[in-house]
Amino acid sequence: MSEKYTKIGNLSVSKVLFNFINKEAIPGTDIDEKDFWKNFDDAVHKLLPKNNELLDTRHKLQMDIDRWHLDNKGKEFKIKEYEKFLKEIGYLKEEGKDFKIDTKNIDDEIAKIAGPQLVVPVMNARYALNAANARWMSLYDSLYGTDVIQSEESASERYDPERGLEVINYTKKFLDEHFSLENNSWRNVNKIKVVDNDLCLEISKEKVGLKDKNKFIGFRGKDHSPSGIILKNNNLHVEIIINPNAFSAKSDAAGISDIILESAITTICDHEDSVAAVDAEDKVVGYRNWLELMKGNLVSTFEKRGKKLIRKLNPDRKFIDKSGKEQKLFGRSLLLNRNVGHLMTSPAILLNGGSEIPEGIMDAFITTLCALHDLKTRKNSRQSSIYIVKPKMHGPDECSFTDLIFHTVEKILGLDEYTIKCGIMDEERRTSVNLRECIRRLKDRVFFINTGFLDRTGDEIHTSMEAGPMIKKDDMKKTKWIEAYENNNVDVGLQCGFSGKISIGKGMFPAPDNMAQMMKEKIAHLEAGANCAWVPSPTAAALHAIHYHKIDVFKKQKEIEKRNKANLHNLLSFPVTNKPNWTAEEINNEISNCAQSILGYVVRWIDQGIGCSKVPNINNINLMEDRATLRISSQLIANWLHHGICSRKQVLEIMKKMAKVVDHQNKNDDIYQNMHPKFDKSIAFKTACELIFHGKYQPSGYTEPLLHLNRLIKKN
Repeated sequence: MSEKYTKIGNLSVSKVLFNFINKEAIPGTDIDEKDFWKNFDDAVHKLLPKNNELLDTRHKLQMDIDRWHLDNKGKEFKIKEYEKFLKEIGYLKEEGKDFKIDTKNIDDEIAKIAGPQLVVPVMNARYALNAANARWMSLYDSLYGTDVIQSEESASERYDPERGLEVINYTKKFLDEHFSLENNSWRNVNKIKVVDNDLCLEISKEKVGLKDKNKFIGFRGKDHSPSGIILKNNNLHVEIIINPNAFSAKSDAAGISDIILESAITTICDHEDSVAAVDAEDKVVGYRNWLELMKGNLVSTFEKRGKKLIRKLNPDRKFIDKSGKEQKLFGRSLLLNRNVGHLMTSPAILLNGGSEIPEGIMDAFITTLCALHDLKTRKNSRQSSIYIVKPKMHGPDECSFTDLIFHTVEKILGLDEYTIKCGIMDEERRTSVNLRECIRRLKDRVFFINTGFLDRTGDEIHTSMEAGPMIKKDDMKKTKWIEAYENNNVDVGLQCGFSGKISIGKGMFPAPDNMAQMMKEKIAHLEAGANCAWVPSPTAAALHAIHYHKIDVFKKQKEIEKRNKANLHNLLSFPVTNKPNWTAEEINNEISNCAQSILGYVVRWIDQGIGCSKVPNINNINLMEDRATLRISSQLIANWLHHGICSRKQVLEIMKKMAKVVDHQNKNDDIYQNMHPKFDKSIAFKTACELIFHGKYQPSGYTEPLLHLNRLIKKN
């Protein structure tokens, strides 16, 4: 151990992490190296007992709930008695008086601009840069390269002029809808210029202007011959690029070569569900990328089609406003950081006695330390705030603990109180049913709440494991509890004064290749009152941005405030079936669907250290898979096993069958390792089976403990 760790005080710190902090993270800050380690040592050991106590509480509450279900098996279910029981054991908290959040120094991207939110694995520098730069995206490229516009050439590498014309027509309709002209259409515009500080368009030598002149805010280039026109709608910017010499402008009378949309307003740089970080080496990769993003220096070099390419952060976009003054629009997405939750520990640092450090505490200190660099330049947060998304908190007491961690970090790093802002992931049952009290505990630093359907469903299954056999995955979306959960998140956020101050978010669209479907479905998140919603790619961000031009979310929130609030009884209902009447074929199909999903994700996690990727499902449709999707699939089969819907032998046979399917789906991956036929030699296959067969006994149904254990075995 002495070869890998440096002893400092009561800590044994991995040398790779120790060197990163001392040589990369601290230099350029006002932090003294010796003071940091001494204070960090003291703080972690003071925080550890509370961390452990809260995890013990989770376990005790789960045992109490299991016992209640067993004691009441076969009896008529009475919601009021169940609710009374949850209050008695401390699971359901009494609500206090009405209150409003008091978070200060929030950037406009969170408070005033409604728009798409990207989530990106922070360990991949190229992806992180793509996400940060996705603030501005080409609508032409986003339409041409996806299935939003259907044509025979949609999948061809050869340019199709007819498809190109369809893209142009689509963008003209977009402009007509949101930046309409006086008695005419953008399709007919043949000249664009700026006259007397106003946008002047010509149609057959007739001058035409915008119906709403306030939507024009400036231009780039020369007024009589601009290279770009800047428009604004619902606080989102659009730039019309004018370049008659460009290939894409050949068929455009006005010389328009592209439409650039303000797209990914915020981006979550993820250290949690979308990465596979199991040791110090992995953690440093993520920390270093975050540090370089905060410094504004992150660079990625890669080859594409035989050419060496260098990717770096985009600069701000300059333009001339109506008064003739130079202005700028921020060139990159506002970057947020998702730390891990309270459960997991990391071998990157060993504490007094040899135990591993709680990973969430380590994340809080180190990601904040890295963010100090931005507080000097304010290239990310213009309000000098540090935004940390905190996942998988169970109830108000755990929210209070997060607040304590952040207070401790602020004190040690010399930050003003509440510099660190906290995003609450509403993805655990005990948080959902106590959401208002969770927010109250963080009312001075909360900056968003966000639903996470898959994790929330995984916890629903695990918490109510003894209630009975759960319904199928797809049927979960039609239950009254999920409707109550989604509505409650918005209702409570609005009651607590979120609108116009901080964000209410909604979850991920999981199919990155099905953008036509996304354009039909995801507008529902805005109609539900969300002023940000997750997308799986920069291209999806550009397309989803169109929805925010269609709907003024802040107006929508005012309408929603008047509706009847979500019902707690519905939120506490169980998605179980008392008399399952599924056929053998239906049962096998559901298990096969779950098994294939589990294996497709786990094999990449264990063998290649990929925490999030496009994984083909059983129907060969690519879906974005992460630990949340894994959690629900493994917990569902574990539940069915527990209630005798299927047998261990049956599940194992299906797992082996699906392993062959997954092997075939990955046949073109040169570094892929087949699970079939030597199942007993495949750590990935073993892990996938353990997630199911040991699923009932995993804390809260989480997948991390088994994934981390087996990935370390694979690495070593």
